Amino acid sequence: MQSVGSSADKAHPLFGGGLSAVIPHSATDVSDLREIPDNQEVFAHAHTDQSLIVELLEYQGQVADQDAARYHFEDIAGSNKALEPGAFEVTSVVPLPKSELSLSECGSAWMLTGTQCVSKFNEEARNTVTLHLGLFRLPQFSTDVLITFNDPQSISPASSSAAAVETHREPWTVQDFQRLLQSLTLHNPGLFG
Repeated sequence: MQSVGSSADKAHPLFGGGLSAVIPHSATDVSDLREIPDNQEVFAHAHTDQSLIVELLEYQGQVADQDAARYHFEDIAGSNKALEPGAFEVTSVVPLPKSELSLSECGSAWMLTGTQCVSKFNEEARNTVTLHLGLFRLPQFSTDVLITFNDPQSISPASSSAAAVETHREPWTVQDFQRLLQSLTLHNPGLFG
C-alpha cells in the first residue's frame, strides 16, 4: 500500500500518464488493493473513509452541458441504490471558469455538490455522504471526465465504515478537491481512443 498523495503540489500520473493531477495527501491507490475498471483511477484516504474516483465516461451528447453534472450524479445515485425520495439531493451546480483550469481542452467544466444516503458493500446500514463532482466535457474525444470526491458526513454505527470514524485525522478538504480539478492536465489525447 503505497501512499501517492503528498503535501507538495506534485502532479500524479493517471491512466498511464495520459492525464495527471495533484492528488491530496494520505492517498492510497486502491488498484494496489483490488481490481479497478480500466476507465477508473480510485484513491482512498489512508485514515478516513473518504475516496476520490477519476472516471473516463462516454460523452453524453443528449445532455446539455449545464445538466450533465446532475445527470452523472443521478447515475451514481442509481448505482448506490440511493434513488428513492429523500435519499439524494443536489445542493449546488456551478460552472468552473476555464481560465482557472489546466485542462484547456474541455468544452465546459462543472462542479456539483450533493448528498446521498448509501450503504457500503450492500449492507443494511446507510451512511450520509457528501459527493463533490467535477465534470470535464470533452466532446471532441467523445468523453466526459468525472471526478468524484466521496466525503462521509454521518456513519451508521452498524456500517463497516464505523471503525474509520475514530481515526478521522487530517481529512481531505474541498480545497484539496478543487486543487485536483484545477491541476487536471491532458498529456496524451490517444488515451481517449
